[in-house]
Amino acid sequence: MTNVETDLKGKPLYLETGLFAKQADGSVVARYGDTVVLATAVAKKEAREGIDFFPLTIDYQEKAYAAGKIPGGFFKREGRPTEKEVLTSRLIDRPTRPLFPDGFYSETQGIISVLSFGNENISDIMGIISMSAALSISDIPFDGPVGAVRIGILKDSFVVNPDLQEIEECDFTLVVAGTEEAVMMVEGGGLEITESMLLEALNIAHEEIRKVVDLQKQLVAKVGRTKRTVTLPQLDEKLMGSVSDLALDKIKEAIIIPDKLLRQDTLNNIRNDVVEKLNIGEDDISKDISFLFKKLEKDLVRNMILEQGIRADGRKPDEVRKISGDIGFLPRAHGSALFVRGETQALAVVTLGTSEDEQRIDALEGESKKAFMLHYNFPPFSVGEVKFLRSAGRREIGHGMLAERALKEVLPQKDEFPYTIRIVSDILESNGSSSMATVCGGALALMDAGVPIKAPVAGIAMGLIKEGEKTVVLTDILGLEDHLGDMDFKVTGTEEGITAFQMDVKISGVTREIMGNALDEAKKGRLHILGKMKGVLSAPRDSLATHAPRIFTMKIKPEKIREVIGTGGKVIRGIVEQTGVKIDIDDSGNINIASIDEESAQKAIEIVEGIVAEAELGKIYNGKVKRIVDFGAFVEILPGTEGLLHISQIADQRTAKVTDVLKEGEEEVPVKVIEIDKMGRIRLSRKEALKEQAGKADE
Repeated sequence: MTNVETDLKGKPLYLETGLFAKQADGSVVARYGDTVVLATAVAKKEAREGIDFFPLTIDYQEKAYAAGKIPGGFFKREGRPTEKEVLTSRLIDRPTRPLFPDGFYSETQGIISVLSFGNENISDIMGIISMSAALSISDIPFDGPVGAVRIGILKDSFVVNPDLQEIEECDFTLVVAGTEEAVMMVEGGGLEITESMLLEALNIAHEEIRKVVDLQKQLVAKVGRTKRTVTLPQLDEKLMGSVSDLALDKIKEAIIIPDKLLRQDTLNNIRNDVVEKLNIGEDDISKDISFLFKKLEKDLVRNMILEQGIRADGRKPDEVRKISGDIGFLPRAHGSALFVRGETQALAVVTLGTSEDEQRIDALEGESKKAFMLHYNFPPFSVGEVKFLRSAGRREIGHGMLAERALKEVLPQKDEFPYTIRIVSDILESNGSSSMATVCGGALALMDAGVPIKAPVAGIAMGLIKEGEKTVVLTDILGLEDHLGDMDFKVTGTEEGITAFQMDVKISGVTREIMGNALDEAKKGRLHILGKMKGVLSAPRDSLATHAPRIFTMKIKPEKIREVIGTGGKVIRGIVEQTGVKIDIDDSGNINIASIDEESAQKAIEIVEGIVAEAELGKIYNGKVKRIVDFGAFVEILPGTEGLLHISQIADQRTAKVTDVLKEGEEEVPVKVIEIDKMGRIRLSRKEALKEQAGKADE
């Protein structure tokens, strides 16, 4: 076994190879504290025929045994990937994918397995590092290494790789990955921060990344294998000339058609015409022609932006598309909004629920509950396609989590607004930035639902075109610009600062100067969009929607919880059946009573108050005779609370037998509490109660 190590926050970080998974092309174990991660990389020796993309699959998986657990469920084995595993797989894929060479089409798979999970909160970061190391020491062509780090921001200080306890205290966290030269990927969110603070965090992150990259280079120097040779496909200059002669002028006209579908149809027709005219020999060269056609289209679009400052839909680089919105148009929803930016439409719908609706999460970190969820859907009709409807994939989960992170920090605290909140964003039409449209639509829907958010949040996607020293930053990118461009940088925030961001690049990285420029332009665009949103709805509505549940909160003593619940839940079920409300009780005695109408909720509150009420000395109650004994009667003055009415306290005159005055089961018997002893026993007086009532009547 060969290993290298470096110091990270006073603990050694080890990278080891040569013991585990020796038949993989590359295999590395990363160890830090109690966290151990195994990464393997394997690529087929032959290229996959008939494709023009790199078939890479990255899978991150958490073993239950890593935290000393047995999986829940009937089968007792790991099942479909959890949301965290999907998001972490994407996190590792994004900085890794751009570093494979053009023309490498061999199927490649990276698998990252968490073998031991400690409180270091670093398994995802180690996943990026170990995957990069496994690729770097293998014979798979890879232009790495890639390093990664998590930065926590607490007020004005920065914490490198915060652990599980530290991350709870951080206001903002971000994951940064990159090479020795530049940043490749950024993702994070939290309380609002300024653009300058974000740039400072990125600088600190890049210094840490360089240390990790150097560690991987040490491992490569010891055990690295010679990389496979990748033969780039040679450009057929003669065929390229023929394609250009037939299509150049037509493509120039087509790429400036503002309408997305019309532009695509026009380009497809031009391409098909070129293929028909040039594919006339014995050999089928239609794929070669299509490849050259796409290259010509890409070069024309990029040059038009770089040289003329004009985009496919006619906008300037810093111009935002036309924005419109509508709210409250779904009668049964608790909040609804349609946000439209150009040819992108997001239908965002808010549903409010109780704590019973919270999502239960069983993760390696432990069990937890989630009271805010945002689910993003991308149906095929949104881009004019026909596909089978499937369950949410990596794209849907990733976009949904980004939007959820953007809105989470502006939500009210649970004690102020005790609701479970779910937002569903259905993309009805898409031409770029559908996740950012989800953020805008989600904020409007929350305000339409009457959720008292701190401030509206808007999101915008930035792009980049870079050729040599020429660079142009694009505001509010189209789908075409995302596909043909060099960067996808999504930024969300309020007027005060950034709440979430995500950056991916397709080139070798971006400089601080480019990043700063993109953040400045993103802020201008975000403020512009927020202004448009305020024109639709400037603040949360004063009241909840008609069909939203009303939640009323009350507090009881913890020792009274058992009385409210009853044996086997009998009492609380009775309240629910009688009133039709939902009741949630926590261990500290907080009770949330949810109902569509206030009358039912108030009735339930009165019942609970009656159950938990305690007898007060000197107070008169209308009680019920529960039992009669020779020396008096036991009278229930409150649910579950009885007192002794001694025979001497029944009336002013002497009472020979209790049954001469009272009957068992008799109700509305006035009694006064005349004593509560140290053991909580209650003595009652009927004659004192009658005397006091008579005196009040005379007054």
